Amino acid sequence: MVFDVSKVTGLGEYIEKVEKERTLYLKDDKVFLVVNKNTLELRTDGKLAKLLREKYESVMDSRYFGRGGIEIIPSSQLTEDELNDLVRLSYNLS
Repeated sequence: MVFDVSKVTGLGEYIEKVEKERTLYLKDDKVFLVVNKNTLELRTDGKLAKLLREKYESVMDSRYFGRGGIEIIPSSQLTEDELNDLVRLSYNLS
């Protein structure tokens, strides 16, 4: 899966850490985004996470963040703008 974080506007400085199966994006040593082979994992608000899981089949609990995040299978359910908004939110929550 290819997700280009550099195209998300409104982010400050972050570090990209490439691991074997995934890429971690960190702000001040805290991960705000995990890009796996087929999914994205982000920090989010609990109420928003619940709403998104109920509304979209492609959104589930995050394995990396646990209850503090969501995991998304990129599909046509969420637009690119919505994904970018969720990345910005995750960045700001870190």
